[in-house]
Amino acid sequence: MSDSGFSLRTATGDDAEFLADMLVAAVNWDPARQQVSREQVLGDRQTAHYVEGWPRAGDLGVVAVDAGGQPIGAVWLRLFSADDPGYGFVAADVPELSLGVVPQWRGRGVGRTLLTEIARQAEESGFTRMCLSVERANRARGLYADEGFTTVESGPDSDTMIKIISRQ
Repeated sequence: MSDSGFSLRTATGDDAEFLADMLVAAVNWDPARQQVSREQVLGDRQTAHYVEGWPRAGDLGVVAVDAGGQPIGAVWLRLFSADDPGYGFVAADVPELSLGVVPQWRGRGVGRTLLTEIARQAEESGFTRMCLSVERANRARGLYADEGFTTVESGPDSDTMIKIISRQ
């Protein structure tokens, strides 16, 4: 356990429901907007495929837990094909990142610590880049930029960002 009050562990199959919770949290990042229900998020193929069948071969994930062992955040990487792309799809060999932190733990370093660890694991696994999609109004966009992600494509409200994690 670090001085921050949380620690990290590898995500396993037992974390599938928590990753789904974090996917819902990521979709509902703006409390001022109409919240999307868990059923809607998991009932929509475009969002559900981020957690369906967790873990698949090649998936990487990290869970942050509090001092009592309760999950408080998660980050995971998943590869998608051009036939079934994620929102931030760049290429079939570039895993897409998803990240969620429970509201009461936001702004306390959990997201940054998770990003650092997943980048380390991705590089160890042989990936040279990772990507994501984020709405420009989401303050997490600043975190991603601070952590080395750069915008490679922009839509009306969101950006696709990529981070080079190795120059192999």
